[in-house]
Amino acid sequence: MAEENPPLSRLANGTMTGLDLRIAREVAAVLRRELVVVPFDTTYEKESSLAHEVNALLSSGVCEATSGFPLLAGDLGPPSRASSRTADYPGAPRKRERPFVPLKPLSPTRAYQGVAIGAAMRAPADSWSSLTALSERPHWRVGAVSGTMAGTVALMWRHGALRSQLVSLSHGESALDALAAGRLDVALVPIAQFDGWRLAHARPSLTLAGWRKPIDVNLGFVTLASNESLRNAIDAVISSALADGRLEGWATAEGATWLPPRTPDVSNGPTLVQLVAD
Repeated sequence: MAEENPPLSRLANGTMTGLDLRIAREVAAVLRRELVVVPFDTTYEKESSLAHEVNALLSSGVCEATSGFPLLAGDLGPPSRASSRTADYPGAPRKRERPFVPLKPLSPTRAYQGVAIGAAMRAPADSWSSLTALSERPHWRVGAVSGTMAGTVALMWRHGALRSQLVSLSHGESALDALAAGRLDVALVPIAQFDGWRLAHARPSLTLAGWRKPIDVNLGFVTLASNESLRNAIDAVISSALADGRLEGWATAEGATWLPPRTPDVSNGPTLVQLVAD
């Protein structure tokens, strides 16, 4: 599990919490096996791909399943490269001493959570549900991190209707921190990122407006393609928890905004047309 991906998974004081842990515990109970959580680092690095690093964790036997994996067709099945170093995890050698691991085909479980972009504001927020509300308030400063899906929406919606209001932030900046500090009036961010920010602040001052932009991406677990029995067990837990509402309850208890997975579970990701459509 990613060590810093709240509300799905987060390592604090040696203890993992989050929605992913809830699901994994249920799977371990079904299999009557001990659950061992391996936290790994998801820090962005230009020379590596997180999907390849996760594959290396699985292919080297460090873990048997990985949670919170975006179910994109291009990252599943046969790997797009022959080998990769693993992500950093407890006990791993230093990066330059870490061996390259031959990568193996991956297969996904059922999706358990969808992905969407939301509009964060300082509380209390308006209940507006269309980006038209922003264009009608030209004095509002709209922030988003450049190069992200949220940044693309902000930049290209209605052929740049929000461009004069846009405050572009670099990858090293937090749109939510900028919003809380008063540099922005609205921040377009992934809803999971907003949930994580609120969990990290004892007295959160931000809230979400009514607008949501579902993205054609779901999250699930991933295993080596050869590990069908484990995938079947995870699928059974996810299917049951979706059907009886437990999954939504787990998400709420962990501070996650519930976003039901979209059909199909695995996609190619959103197109530009889909991102900028109303």
